Amino acid sequence: MIMKSLVKSAAALLLGGVMVAGTANAAEFEMRQASDLDDLLKLVKERALFESAVNKDREREFIQKKAQQQSMLNSAKAERTAQEQRSDRLETQFEENERRLGQLQEQLDTRLGSLRELFGVLQQVAGDTVGVFEGSVVSAQFPGRGAPLQALAAKMGKSTQLASIEEIEELWIALQQQMTETGKVVSFPGTVIEADGGQTATTITRVGDFNLVTDAGYVNFDPNTQNIVALARQPSSRFTATVDGLQAASTGTIVPFAIDPTRGSLLSLLIQGKTIEERIQDGGAVGYVIIALGSIGILIALIRMLDLAMVGSKVAAQAKNATPDTGNPLGRILKVYQDNQSVDVETLELKLGEAILGETPKINRGIAIVQVISVVSPLLGLLGTVIGMILTFQAITLFGTGDPKTMAGGISTALMTTVLGLCAAIPTVLMHAVVSGRAKSVIHVLEEQSAGIIAKHAEQSGKSLG
Repeated sequence: MIMKSLVKSAAALLLGGVMVAGTANAAEFEMRQASDLDDLLKLVKERALFESAVNKDREREFIQKKAQQQSMLNSAKAERTAQEQRSDRLETQFEENERRLGQLQEQLDTRLGSLRELFGVLQQVAGDTVGVFEGSVVSAQFPGRGAPLQALAAKMGKSTQLASIEEIEELWIALQQQMTETGKVVSFPGTVIEADGGQTATTITRVGDFNLVTDAGYVNFDPNTQNIVALARQPSSRFTATVDGLQAASTGTIVPFAIDPTRGSLLSLLIQGKTIEERIQDGGAVGYVIIALGSIGILIALIRMLDLAMVGSKVAAQAKNATPDTGNPLGRILKVYQDNQSVDVETLELKLGEAILGETPKINRGIAIVQVISVVSPLLGLLGTVIGMILTFQAITLFGTGDPKTMAGGISTALMTTVLGLCAAIPTVLMHAVVSGRAKSVIHVLEEQSAGIIAKHAEQSGKSLG
């Protein structure tokens, strides 16, 4: 039993080795189990023969591949040698080309001579001219003028490229055209980009290299987009009136025209200035109150001036007529005298004084209101100034003093209310003085005529007593 177990164990170990070794080619050697030691020995011998054959095949294949690899190595070395020789030839050719290029460059410099400086100036002029054309108002009528010159400048930027005679003539013609067109006032069809983004086809009048105008007023040429754009709003009427005159002028006539020598920059700044309405809005609620009070005061003063003028003319006419007319103050006073001719002097004096006192409020009606408004208006202006300064200091507290625009609103309110207060006070003060003087003049006539009546009555009473 012990021997049989040892045979099985050895067979199993050998079988395991045979199975591992036989995995390379299972079709050539069939695996089987040994039944006893003789059979095991036979299997071992067969396996040894099999492995010997396999090893010989491997050695033969290795020798063949070794020869092939040696051939490939020899080919690679030969290729490397050929490439090294080619590299040497190319390096020699490169050095020769460098030397030849230096000789040709020296030959080119010698032949060019002063022409190189000429072409340098030509390149600079072409580049500068492109910038001039892009910002010129003339380009609104002749778009795309700078493209050929820009190509010329780019071409001459390369050291191997030179300008031809035709290209030099083209630059000269472009410069001559620019000089000629800057002295013309011409009209041409064009498209204006409106403020809302719409496009309007219209006739555009170009004034030299300064301004563009249409029937609607001034327009600007935008160098960035090369478009004609409408202004957000037109300048004041004293400028737009010259546009109307230019549009209506015939050929050969001389008309006044407001020119912007900065090609639209001053015009853009001019329209940014605030109008009267916008400045009034800066005054706020206090400003509107001042305007309302000033308007009321001026209206009352005008009405009283007209009324006192009519009353003065009637009083002057009544002074020349002995028949009383109750339609004027002096006539009513004379009527009081006629009704009281039989009374004594003292009583008549009181009666006439009472009549004058009754006419005085009618004559002075509204004058006190004008005076009050003339005093209150500058005070309201001062109030608006204080409010504006409060707003300014609030802005400074919140945002600091880094940006002046944050303080502009309060300062505008402060200054505008002061201006409005003075504008309301100055005319009301003057008109109050005029109205008050006319009222005093009428009252003076009444008092003068009353004193004359009393003196005449006293004289008549004295004669009757004598």
